[in-house]
Amino acid sequence: MSQSPMVTNGTSPPHLSGSDNDAKKVKLEQNSANGPSRVVHIRSLPPDCTEADVVQLGMPYGKMSNVLLLKQKNQAFLEFLDEQAAVTMVSFHQQNPAQIRMKPVYVQFSNHKELKTDQANSFQNATAQAALQAASAVMGGPTEEGQKRTTLRIIVEHLVYPVGIEVLYQIFSKFGKVLKMIIFTKNNSFQALIQMSDPVAANAAKLSLDGQNIYNGCCTLRIDYSKLNNLNVKYNNDKSRDFTNPNLPSGDPGLDQAMPFGAQVPQMSSYGVPSALGAARMMTLNAAAAAGNAVLLVSNLDEQKVTPDALFTLFGVYGDVHRVKILFNKKDNALVQMAEPHQAQLAIAHLDKVKVWGKNIRVTQSKHTLVQMPKEGQPDAGLTKDFTTSPLHRFKRPGSKNCQNIFPPSTVLHLSNIPPNVEEDFITDAFSQHGQVKAFKFFPKDRKMALIQMGSVDEAVTALIAMHNYPLSDTNHLRVSFSKSTI
Repeated sequence: MSQSPMVTNGTSPPHLSGSDNDAKKVKLEQNSANGPSRVVHIRSLPPDCTEADVVQLGMPYGKMSNVLLLKQKNQAFLEFLDEQAAVTMVSFHQQNPAQIRMKPVYVQFSNHKELKTDQANSFQNATAQAALQAASAVMGGPTEEGQKRTTLRIIVEHLVYPVGIEVLYQIFSKFGKVLKMIIFTKNNSFQALIQMSDPVAANAAKLSLDGQNIYNGCCTLRIDYSKLNNLNVKYNNDKSRDFTNPNLPSGDPGLDQAMPFGAQVPQMSSYGVPSALGAARMMTLNAAAAAGNAVLLVSNLDEQKVTPDALFTLFGVYGDVHRVKILFNKKDNALVQMAEPHQAQLAIAHLDKVKVWGKNIRVTQSKHTLVQMPKEGQPDAGLTKDFTTSPLHRFKRPGSKNCQNIFPPSTVLHLSNIPPNVEEDFITDAFSQHGQVKAFKFFPKDRKMALIQMGSVDEAVTALIAMHNYPLSDTNHLRVSFSKSTI
């Protein structure tokens, strides 16, 4: 069954403005007056919605017998075997807005008492049946445990980016009210206990999120039920939170203030999240990611040296860069559009105030949500470039090792893709054009990789920009990234 990318950037659904929301509520209440039916009507679907997405929304409530997707109308009908399942789904989503693929959708009873699908649409019927069969296999029989439990135990595998209470709350609150949360480290793994308001919300979150990635290719959620029915939360801080009681003390204020979200996990420091960021900074970054903006404003650049390709290479260490625009009237400023909002967040965390070509650059969230390409015939002087189809993207492949090797700028660079006939002197001579080379070492078990240490972080940044994708042979281009290792 295909999974919707509901968790990829870890954000909560946008809220409708007051007037729109009121109008929708009136329509919903009027339609709900049709009375209960086994058939649920779902409106305002995203354009890329599939039958599998619709079925996934219905999975927590009971077995389904049919699904009909009307793509042109952005609507769908979902038929349950049992009317009570439809009643539970509609009543739940009147209090807790549903969403599919990050977009709010509206759930109500249908005028139809059953679905009759047209046999002429055999392809659509086959797709629908495949989605229903996959859901049936996943759901199995209803368990007594699942009907009673409200507390979930979460393990986050392949932890690469910071994951804390704020991120988990954004994700799990889409399925119902989150009452309490505790996060901790056990057996060297990041874990959390999350108490939901009722079993339906807990089951919906478990069925929808288990096995999903919070970010592309990493931070995988593994979810089962906890044996605890009620979490005992004494403090509201970065390790525990009672969302029903905001007046709890924070415990040791010195500890809490010094700890960014996710930093209680030992692995976090090795992934290079600067401890000086602090909780407030991380909250700002998470909020920026939640807003869904992947465009960065980069300022205080060296006008004589900056190029779109140079920024593509530098920011490409932290995510896949789609577009770069150096501002025509202010060439020490540039816009960089990343593939994902969380990649923009990473770039801010690692590159803001870093020295590039002798100047401390500033990296902040841009007000723009898209970097516009120049119109045909409009003079641009090569200041804007589209890299969407570049073969040099590091993070396109899900589960890529690059996701696990993201570090802040450092004097030591990791080199890979070195052909066997290229000697140390050739590489060090090339790097010495961009600063002092202090040390070099091939990997003992794999000569395709090496570490090289530059005289300063500034020189290492310059060398990475210049030497990444450097041709070492007709078929081998050097790959360069920052390393946490020492020589």
